Amino acid sequence: MKKRHVVMLVENLPFERDRRVKQEARSLADAGYEITVICPRITLGSDFAQRDWVRVLAYPQPWQGTGWFSYALEYLWALGWTVLLLMWAWMRHGLDVVHAANPPDLFFLIAAPLRLFGIAFVFDQHDLCPELFRAKFRSQPLIEKILLYAEICSYRLASRVIVTNQSAYEVAIGRGKIQADKVTIVRNGPDLSRFRAGAPQSYLKKGATYLALYAGTVEKQDGLDRVVEAALYLVHDRNRKDIHFALLGDGSDIKRVSECIKTLELGSFFSLPGWVGDEELLSYLSTADVCLAPDPPVQLNQLSTFIKIMEYMSCGKVTVCFDLLESRRTAGDTAVFVERDDPAEFAEAIEQILDDGQRRCEMGNAARERSLGLHWGISQEALIETYEKLFSAQ
Repeated sequence: MKKRHVVMLVENLPFERDRRVKQEARSLADAGYEITVICPRITLGSDFAQRDWVRVLAYPQPWQGTGWFSYALEYLWALGWTVLLLMWAWMRHGLDVVHAANPPDLFFLIAAPLRLFGIAFVFDQHDLCPELFRAKFRSQPLIEKILLYAEICSYRLASRVIVTNQSAYEVAIGRGKIQADKVTIVRNGPDLSRFRAGAPQSYLKKGATYLALYAGTVEKQDGLDRVVEAALYLVHDRNRKDIHFALLGDGSDIKRVSECIKTLELGSFFSLPGWVGDEELLSYLSTADVCLAPDPPVQLNQLSTFIKIMEYMSCGKVTVCFDLLESRRTAGDTAVFVERDDPAEFAEAIEQILDDGQRRCEMGNAARERSLGLHWGISQEALIETYEKLFSAQ
């Protein structure tokens, strides 16, 4: 029997850097589906890569949006390439499902005509785009209305909707007004069979006593400026010269963050290696004394589940973060929550947990234990069950 062919569409990240899509693709492939991923390549040229479990069709993305106009150009470029590569994949390998990950919420434009041919559409909502826009830019009611319309169209057209947490589930059935049995929560979470801590690598501390680690994207809504300001407070106000900060990842805000570190003369206290692969990431996680999630308390972040927090937890690390709804649902009492959006309070939370080794050890062990109930294997079951229901309904 021929395998059912699922084409996964991604716009905002290359396949190698989107852990959620990579884990979904592998899980579906292991379940017997043929998987193709269409995504950007953030260098010139294109990439047609065939692996033993996934086919990756990557298109050139010579620029990334920084303002709403440049984002519009980026999305138009991406949609054009996606249509071309999707048609190629359809003609060569057939097509049963278009599995679209947002942002943006524009893939319904591609999926709509395909529904006429009996091709299913799975809307995999990574982010709430109206809230994401509001977090990046000042409120612009007209654009937000367009984003809400695109979101509703994606909900309504979808054969199945996949969301990352309870908050997004409530938005889908509330704001989206779709039936609850059409929506499945597939949480983010590390694959504990592949993602495991190893031996600490002391050289990553750059001679300091402690390593404070951030590992994730570097966008405005991620709040990396809070880490820089917290470091400034610790170094100059608290005279802490024994903490080194490592910021792993890249994104549109990396240049501004780097310049801020340089301007404040904090360069000797920071490492910015950019995006790193899993092996190097695990070396940093195995070495870190505390992990950071400085996402500020805006509406988007209140409703978002951050995979970085679950990766920190799986490696037995305490997270210092702001008191956000979904972060608290994820970490429970295994994280240190900062009540106010205040870099000084964030810094004091870092200092207190570093200076209390016993508490740090106990909370880290509790975090690792809690992560056992949040790992990807549980989410994988929900994903596969969603696909089984999708095809049993046809």
